[in-house]
Amino acid sequence: MSQNKRNLLALLILLLIIAAVLLVENMRRSSQAEQAQSLMPPGMPTAAPGSIPIYDNGVLLASFQPTDLEQLTQTSFTDAEEGKAQEGWMLRDVLRLYLSAADLPPEATITVISNHRGKSAQLTWAEVDDPANMVMFDLAGRGTLKLVSLLPQLDTREEWVQDVDRIEVVRSP
Repeated sequence: MSQNKRNLLALLILLLIIAAVLLVENMRRSSQAEQAQSLMPPGMPTAAPGSIPIYDNGVLLASFQPTDLEQLTQTSFTDAEEGKAQEGWMLRDVLRLYLSAADLPPEATITVISNHRGKSAQLTWAEVDDPANMVMFDLAGRGTLKLVSLLPQLDTREEWVQDVDRIEVVRSP
């Protein structure tokens, strides 16, 4: 057998091994996802990939999709730090997609979290619901959402919560 044929055979075997490993890994992941889904109580919402889960008193309420923003009105303000326009959607409007205003007392706490950045912002519903505070999501250049506001604790780039991946609502029992 010539050297070229041996090299071709070795390459073919290597490709078959890689394909087998990828197939096994895909089957393993699929099995794990099915198993995790089967452990969830029937009718319980699940968070889809690329979505932002919203928890209400520790229970997964909904899985907020960026496409849900299409049904909301956009708003904007100019940040004081850089004088740039921040355009996006009010956090209160996002929450009202899943909770009625009557379900949210003024003292309810809303925590917006970015696990990736290790940042979070905790606000009351009264702060979020006040249109003068402009508590809103702005679409970042990477396509992720960042929480921005005119509130003193969220009015600079350093204080914004970029790459939001979780929202928690805690109401008094």
